[in-house]
Amino acid sequence: SLFIKFHYLVTQQIQFVEDKQEFSRFPTKTGRRSLSRSISQSSTDSYSSAASYTDSSDDETSPREKTQLNSKGTGDFCVKNIKQAEFGRREIEIAEQDMSALISLRKRAQGEKPLAGAKIVGCTHITAQTAVLIETLVALGAQCRWTACNIYSTQNEVAAALSEIGVAVFAWKGESEDDFWWCIDKCVNMEGWQPNMILDDGGDLTHWVYKKYPNVFKKIRGIVEESVTGVHRLYQLSKAGKLCVPAMNVNDSVTKQKFDNLYCCRESILDGLKRTTDVMFGGKQVVVCGYGEVGKGCTAALKAMGSIVYVTEIDPICALQAWVCAGAFRLVFPSGLLGNKSVVTRDQLDRMKNGSIVCNMGHSNTEIDVASLRTPELTWERVRSQVDHVIWPDGKRVILLAEGRLLNLSCSTVPTFVLSITATTQALALIELYNAPEGRYKQDVYLLPKKMDEYVASLHLPTFDAHLTELSEEQAKYLGLNKNGPFKPNYYRYKWTSMEVILDAITYLNENNAISNALQKSYNN
Repeated sequence: SLFIKFHYLVTQQIQFVEDKQEFSRFPTKTGRRSLSRSISQSSTDSYSSAASYTDSSDDETSPREKTQLNSKGTGDFCVKNIKQAEFGRREIEIAEQDMSALISLRKRAQGEKPLAGAKIVGCTHITAQTAVLIETLVALGAQCRWTACNIYSTQNEVAAALSEIGVAVFAWKGESEDDFWWCIDKCVNMEGWQPNMILDDGGDLTHWVYKKYPNVFKKIRGIVEESVTGVHRLYQLSKAGKLCVPAMNVNDSVTKQKFDNLYCCRESILDGLKRTTDVMFGGKQVVVCGYGEVGKGCTAALKAMGSIVYVTEIDPICALQAWVCAGAFRLVFPSGLLGNKSVVTRDQLDRMKNGSIVCNMGHSNTEIDVASLRTPELTWERVRSQVDHVIWPDGKRVILLAEGRLLNLSCSTVPTFVLSITATTQALALIELYNAPEGRYKQDVYLLPKKMDEYVASLHLPTFDAHLTELSEEQAKYLGLNKNGPFKPNYYRYKWTSMEVILDAITYLNENNAISNALQKSYNN
């Protein structure tokens, strides 16, 4: 055959980690610098910036064993190399150019200082884009301490730049799992400083505070969570009656779902695969596990590049979307490919063809059973950063990317403009929870108010020189709306793909007996 058939096993769902697995022990000093990294059941998925100036292997000395001071003589941080701060500042300045909405929010609210007195502890990807968010929070009056939500998630030079201006950052690219939990603890456990707000991505920080520092947890004024993983875990806490603070589910806001989850993944899936494997997509057979927002973005990108796309789904509505609305993707239902744990099993890996590529687009690292590949009969061969060949006894090779962790943030970068939308949403959610009068939010998980969703979108429209049409008083009264919004009810489902719009148009034309005339007009044009 002229083409080797590659199978991309891309997953987007998550597995809640049992408390006893995550928090049964305080981190020890063992296993800090192992080449293969620890295989964990936590959501310490991988990320490594393609823009980083230094690889984690450049200096084998752990940052935990170094004494570093910034130019002000402060050492309340732990990063790879504080001397990289100048490079990091340049990265942040580049990111600011495409995050004008967040900068606009910073300028509008800077005088009011709506976060004055807020002590925010954050656990997210530490990238140039996140740095713009952190510096915005500081400009609005907050004190911040920050760590990374993945063991590979840090741009070292950006962490250095933040540490240089006085933000206490504890993170570096290539952490061991032990380092990961140590960094979280250093952010929270600071004498004379107690957080009152949490910004989390994945739920690890929230659960660490909940388990290790329950008295601190009870005094938190609000939690903002941006990932499917973390939101799932918050709802579990709430259902068990253990969530004693209000939390904001940013992940399910329209701006986060439709832009970050859908459009961001649509662009970054190709970037990550190209950078790691140099593969041509045309003619390749691709299996995408799950057709939610992330799956929709991935399948659209892969199909557009000429791949033959197969989709696995458990939800009949999503499956119908995949088949009818999104271009007739083939639906397949192999055993074991429909969950959020052990989505890709050892048995399936054994049956894959030589040259198959396996990767994950979900937040956690539980989807692909990587632990089952750490056996004596299989050989691991590091090809390049974030790329391993797993070799079977008969010589078959499977290409595993980012050790089964998050592909796009591990092996490439993501669009800054999309991250501006998410970051602006996070900032507004923090401001809302911190300033909400007592009683507005109970001890539960809340969706971002639609009015705020619309405000986030409106801040980004000037980038395209776009202007909104305004309702007249008569029109607003007729629709039963406030002329300033919100403009859609909570149950409204936004349509975003061209196919959905086309299907709506066809339905309208059919109802008006005009489809033949419309098709003839289109043909003539």
